Amino acid sequence: QVQLVESGGGLVQAGGSLRLSCAASGRTFSSYTMGWFRQAPGKEREFVGFIRWNGGRTYYADSVKGRFTISGDSAKNSVSLQMNSLKPEDTAVYFCAADSRRRLRIDASAYDYWGQGTQVTVSS
Repeated sequence: QVQLVESGGGLVQAGGSLRLSCAASGRTFSSYTMGWFRQAPGKEREFVGFIRWNGGRTYYADSVKGRFTISGDSAKNSVSLQMNSLKPEDTAVYFCAADSRRRLRIDASAYDYWGQGTQVTVSS
């Protein structure tokens, strides 16, 4: 059974940093596209960024570009989201997701597997 488990969320002050991790199990995700999304209360789920491990291509939403970095560790079957210069508007539940068809898509519907999410709260 495929599982994605996020960790690393928490409370941080504006300007601070957090690193989220997503551990994958059940199969090897090194050929997949791994995405990060977030959802704030009362809002739609929003694309944050993705990485395609095979080649390491990354892409980010404009709202996080230059502040967030996605990296993958194929040996550990995990991806990370390094978040720097955090702002109160980054407050949300963050989800990792996997697209088995390796597309480079920013819409949530393209992703087959999802983690349960981890809360990130940025105080002003």
